Amino acid sequence: MLQKEAIDTDLEAKKLSLQFLDEVLKPAQIKTVGVRLWDGTNWPDDTPRPAVLVLQHAGALRAMFAAGTELALAEAYLYNDFDIEGDIIAVFELADALVKATNGWGVKLSAAGKLLRLPKREYDRSGGRQAANLQGKIHSIARDRKAVTYHYDVSNDFYQLFLDERMVYSCAYFVTPELSLDEAQIAKLEMICRKLRLRPGQRLLDVGCGWGGLAMYATRHYGVEVLGITLSQPQADLANQRIKAAGLERHCRVEVRDYRELEDTHPYDALVSIGMFEHVGAALLPIYFKKAVSLLKPGGVFLNHGIARRLTDKPDRRGSFSDAYVFPDGELEPISESLRAAEEARLEVRDVESWREHYAMTLRHWVNRLEAYYQEALKFVDEVTYRVWRLYMAGSSYGFHTGRLNVYQSLLVKPTVEGPSGLPSTRADWYRG
Repeated sequence: MLQKEAIDTDLEAKKLSLQFLDEVLKPAQIKTVGVRLWDGTNWPDDTPRPAVLVLQHAGALRAMFAAGTELALAEAYLYNDFDIEGDIIAVFELADALVKATNGWGVKLSAAGKLLRLPKREYDRSGGRQAANLQGKIHSIARDRKAVTYHYDVSNDFYQLFLDERMVYSCAYFVTPELSLDEAQIAKLEMICRKLRLRPGQRLLDVGCGWGGLAMYATRHYGVEVLGITLSQPQADLANQRIKAAGLERHCRVEVRDYRELEDTHPYDALVSIGMFEHVGAALLPIYFKKAVSLLKPGGVFLNHGIARRLTDKPDRRGSFSDAYVFPDGELEPISESLRAAEEARLEVRDVESWREHYAMTLRHWVNRLEAYYQEALKFVDEVTYRVWRLYMAGSSYGFHTGRLNVYQSLLVKPTVEGPSGLPSTRADWYRG
């Protein structure tokens, strides 16, 4: 009798799930994503598709959609209520279509009624990566250190699996789409050095230097003295090991330091910040740029590279997947806001360039490499952590592809006196050879 009731419940769940899919997803007419139920049934049909959502149990759709939040949907993937086979980036087109499909109250109420009749799965979420739970004043030095280490102190070995050989964890530069990830990251490091117009003997400060890829490149190829700073001790340790192995330790080093802790008694010829800007916070933009000014010599240049949101998109205050599991306290501001803060700090804006398409390509490379090393990854991190990185990198690639996200390189200069900037009047030297 109990077995029959279980079967009937399962059949009812299947019926409700198929009705939900027909009502909510079919109108979106997404041809690239299919769904496979826990019993092997394919929806909407058996046609092969680039991506497949695999519902792992009868209550999967309830876990995914009943709460109606991005975070609940993400956690349903993290804790295996559903899996994603094939091209995970393609799934985000379906997610966008779902938001549009449920705009009407009638659809929402009807769909919610079906979801709440599905079985509710109870499970233990105590194992594996946990959502960030930071304490203290937001963007204080202590809390920022915790936020940064939450993301970066996962495992150096894990990052090595999907990054390029120099472990550059930021947007690459694809001069042509055919470049490998390693080639595109070298092209990016070279372009940054050209934009800064580095010369032998100059002093460069790399704020948020990661594993030291840019610092080592600038020292080796441009003859500059480099100090890199990071808030992650494991990053600094590995960076300094790599610097020593390359024989560059006399001219290049990495320290664990917050940018606000740096002394300005010996100003630098150039500053660079690649992929750190997102951690600063809107309220601290004036402090960030004023500190940059104090750390630069007159005529010194500052290349600020950071992700931005569109001005017309308001930040989600309900709590996002990224804030919970990826970059706690991270804030994306429109490029207009960061440039305004830079100018208010008396920096002159000399050049602004969008690398949006380059980041979409970079992230696709990272996702493909991470997936290819799935079994290796599980030697260094748990399943939930692997899924966090797979999901966030795929979603970010889609965000850059659609324009929801952007990434800008802003070249700023600290003026000497009123008049000439001291910089060339064209970009010609950036593109030589």
